[in-house]
Amino acid sequence: MRKPTFVIAEIGQAHDGSLGILHSYIDAVSKTGVDAIKFQTHIAEAESSIHEPFRVNFSYEDKTRYDYWDRMGFTEEQWVGIKEHCDKVGLEFISSPFSQAAVDLLERLGVKRYKIGSGEVTNFLMLEKIARTGKPIILSSGMSSFAELDEAVQFVQSFGNELSVLQCTTSYPTPPERVGLNVIPELKERYKIPVGLSEHTSNIYAGIAAVAMGAELLEFHVVFHKQIFGPDATSSLTLEQTTQLVEGVRQVEASLFNPVDKSDNSQYTDLKKIFEKSLAVNKDLPSGHKISFDDLEAKKPAGYGIAASKFREVIGKELKADLKKWDFLNEEHLI
Repeated sequence: MRKPTFVIAEIGQAHDGSLGILHSYIDAVSKTGVDAIKFQTHIAEAESSIHEPFRVNFSYEDKTRYDYWDRMGFTEEQWVGIKEHCDKVGLEFISSPFSQAAVDLLERLGVKRYKIGSGEVTNFLMLEKIARTGKPIILSSGMSSFAELDEAVQFVQSFGNELSVLQCTTSYPTPPERVGLNVIPELKERYKIPVGLSEHTSNIYAGIAAVAMGAELLEFHVVFHKQIFGPDATSSLTLEQTTQLVEGVRQVEASLFNPVDKSDNSQYTDLKKIFEKSLAVNKDLPSGHKISFDDLEAKKPAGYGIAASKFREVIGKELKADLKKWDFLNEEHLI
């Protein structure tokens, strides 16, 4: 049987550089039922420069994108505390690196697996750095064509790492017509590896549908409130939505992982006796009367007359005796 869907709640930049808010997210997310909580490890001087433009110029306090990444960073000591908190509340700690230096830091923290963001799929330098750890890798495909993804998958698989791929659309928020659920079975067929969905729709529907279509991993952004400051807030789920999504995913899994044998309905034997019907007559009928379609009614329960499914067998047959309206019709009544 397939393993339960691995559900990842992405905090990303929702903490806005506040260590206290970040730890609040850990406690809150731990109550939603997800398996892992994901952050982003940014070391500004290693990953960016003053020439990097804002994707959306949302910030009131950062003059450049570099300044923003610098403000989003934490010290190694702080990251140690973050991971320890995750361990304590039973959440797997995951953080996407965006530089070689970030990989080194995460290795020192002892991460179990790596999630590669959509913008890093062509960063083969970092992919090799991560692949050399031998740890599982989750590859997001948001900005990649199949040709680019083929190259990245082949590159990572050459190292022998356990690999998963996520369908993703780099659009915040993502409209439903751009989610690309159709890509999930295409990825499964193309690579023969676990496949999932990383999405930014701001609702629970795409994630549940993805699991029904075979997604084995699910990732989405989580935020305390969708009006909070930050670039991903409007594309995120609230904590309440996250709980609903996890419940929905587990319900879908219960349906998928427990196949029903439709050829065996023995469990309904008693119910069938109650709900199925017997033939009766709908008017007073004299002896010798030939039964017509318009003489018949089907009444509960089963077993008190000829089965309703056999009504055609009695049409045209004569009655041996008088029958009163609503009497059940049995074989002994017929010539």
